[in-house]
Amino acid sequence: MNVDLDWVGVLRHGQSTGNVAREEAESAGADVIDIAERDADVPLTDLGREQASAAGKFLAERPPDIVITSTYRRAWDTARLATPDGVPIVPDERLRDRELGVLDLLTTHGVGERWPDELRRKRRLGKFYYRPPGGESWADVVLRLRSLLTELSVEHAGKRVLLAAHEMTVFALRYLLEGLPEPDLLRAANATEVPNGSVTAWERDSDGGFTMVLAQEVGHLHATDTPPTADDDAAQQLS
Repeated sequence: MNVDLDWVGVLRHGQSTGNVAREEAESAGADVIDIAERDADVPLTDLGREQASAAGKFLAERPPDIVITSTYRRAWDTARLATPDGVPIVPDERLRDRELGVLDLLTTHGVGERWPDELRRKRRLGKFYYRPPGGESWADVVLRLRSLLTELSVEHAGKRVLLAAHEMTVFALRYLLEGLPEPDLLRAANATEVPNGSVTAWERDSDGGFTMVLAQEVGHLHATDTPPTADDDAAQQLS
């Protein structure tokens, strides 16, 4: 797609209590993830806040012109901790994580046990187009992100825009900015970890396309002795 921005980055939110609970449930072979809050309200852990602050030191040296953040608490709090002084932060619900519908709060094992027909349907359709009942497909996430980028291209043409968002956002942007076809995108997603607090970024080429210039960068975490974590979001893990 034609995106009139000079630089687009994604800051994945810091580690959340949901990341920790999901890892514990998956390791234990449980069906259900023990999270009391709705997904939009899941907070950062103390480590997640440290990761966000470390990202702030990185961004202070190369500040964006504007930060657009997911309205989910873990991303919004990350944006507040990481955004350099004077840079505006704008929430946008189109950056929310992928909605899982009936699969929400289920582990991979839980999906197989409770929704075997859905598991078979997902395998037939492929995870880019599979939409769980009441939820979204990868294509649905791409569609709302396409809408957001179109608006940003008009309102902030030629600017540096940072998105404070989720793991899924990185893969959706690879599809939109790099033009990766579905098979290549899914292979890349399966082989790529997007650590909490990492920065991924693309710069516009002379021909109007985009090249990835930062690939899940975590040097700022190591520089501040902040442990990186690579907990998958449910939107990726159950996709």
